Amino acid sequence: MAAPTQHVFSATDSEIKKLDGMETSVRTSDQQEISQNDGKSKQDLLDTIQKLQGQLTALQKAQESMPVKTSLSAGQDGNPSSSQDQEGAGSSKKRTAQGWEQIEGTSFSGLRSDGKKKGKKVKKLKTFDFTRYNKRHVALLIAYLGWDYHGFASQITTENTIEAHLFDGLIKTRLIESRETSNYSRCGRTDKGVSAFGQVIALDLRSNLLEGHGVIQRSDNGPSERPGEKNVEIDYPRYLNRVLPEQIRVLAWSPVNVNFSARFDCRHRTYKYFFPKGDLDIEIMQEAAQKLVGQHDFRNLCKMDVANGVVNFVRRILDVEISPVDERPGGYQMYTFQVRGQAFLYHQVRCMMAILFLIGQHREKPEILDRLLDIEKQPCKPQYSMAVDYPLVLYNCEFDGVNWMYDKDELEVNMKKLQTMWCNYAIKASTLTTMLNDLVKRPIPCQAKDNTSQGESDVTPWSSTNSPLLKQNASLIMGTYHKTHKPLLERPVADSLEDRIKHYSKKFKMDDSANT
Repeated sequence: MAAPTQHVFSATDSEIKKLDGMETSVRTSDQQEISQNDGKSKQDLLDTIQKLQGQLTALQKAQESMPVKTSLSAGQDGNPSSSQDQEGAGSSKKRTAQGWEQIEGTSFSGLRSDGKKKGKKVKKLKTFDFTRYNKRHVALLIAYLGWDYHGFASQITTENTIEAHLFDGLIKTRLIESRETSNYSRCGRTDKGVSAFGQVIALDLRSNLLEGHGVIQRSDNGPSERPGEKNVEIDYPRYLNRVLPEQIRVLAWSPVNVNFSARFDCRHRTYKYFFPKGDLDIEIMQEAAQKLVGQHDFRNLCKMDVANGVVNFVRRILDVEISPVDERPGGYQMYTFQVRGQAFLYHQVRCMMAILFLIGQHREKPEILDRLLDIEKQPCKPQYSMAVDYPLVLYNCEFDGVNWMYDKDELEVNMKKLQTMWCNYAIKASTLTTMLNDLVKRPIPCQAKDNTSQGESDVTPWSSTNSPLLKQNASLIMGTYHKTHKPLLERPVADSLEDRIKHYSKKFKMDDSANT
């Protein structure tokens, strides 16, 4: 292990004498001021202390501004290390009076002492010869907790997306050369905060094999002449999980045909939305949810994405179900709304959940869904807030001819990591449950029939005089919760589909004319 770097001050004789003189002056001043303060007031003494502290601070700043020289220390191999290695091997920094400053051509993460940001250090990957390997078209089954990410798909404005982390891992492990050459497809595009247990992507990955299902053979002899394993395939989940964040896990993989598309070959997609019972009427919600089954125009139960060319809002829902997850008393029992369909529109599940919540709270009748699905009677969407994002999970994606391969050891590794995260959240949930159970037992003043207090000594537990407070799901609708509800059919409506098409057609024509 390399010896620690030692920093020593290098100063001229005149500078050292100047510092010594300042220090002597401060000490002398200390003695004079203290002796003069005998008999003075407490305030005078405080003023003197502040003055001395200011002089001491000036001395310390003068010392810190002196140039720093690094003494040579023996490296790990016994050779002296150069001054360039002060902050680690290959570091290219120089010390200034304001702090560490990066030298042109390098970048480092973190902040300088003057508060300015530094760039992120990019580690160069070693040269890798992809010509010595065949490719294989592979489907990957992925689970992730999307609560802290900005959605699945990559974005220009942020790198904190699931897809960005996946491609970073694919490139680090040298399973692909680049996204552009990977023949990539994805099954679903989940929004910010949405999780998945059955997301599927497909792409061409580096393969050990010379032939087999999904293997894309090179025209030259590079793979056959390569030394090493040629009969056992790369363990793709293990490779990727070692470099991915703990919230993103590759569960399994499957070889697929070279023309397989994770988006267009998906037969069914299943979503689950988790919520507490609270004050909801589950039975009436189950009745209303069945109205969603079948082929309908869901323009009033989604966010119309006309700007991206979506003008057909007819989708088929195969089945829906609202079922309990566990057994808990007092409105804390968890339920799931499960919906399975061939394809879904932008924010469709969250809009459907918002209407079901209003029905479960008896703010709307189940027949409101009949009206919203009847485009002739209701061509425009009433204004309402959709359900929040974090309870939604892309639960499953179904394909024909895809046989997922799980590794026992890797499966256990993933289970242990998820159990660790579960432990964290379960402890927090139990802590909150204990607090809530204790609060309902706290004493409050008794109230007489005329709503006046009976006296300070007359108290009773809150739970004995009040009905249970069932507001566990009040925060699951975006926006502010209102005690009074305005019926959906009495609210203002959004622009019709036809008006939106005209608007964007005109906008695109103006943009085209401006670019010509």
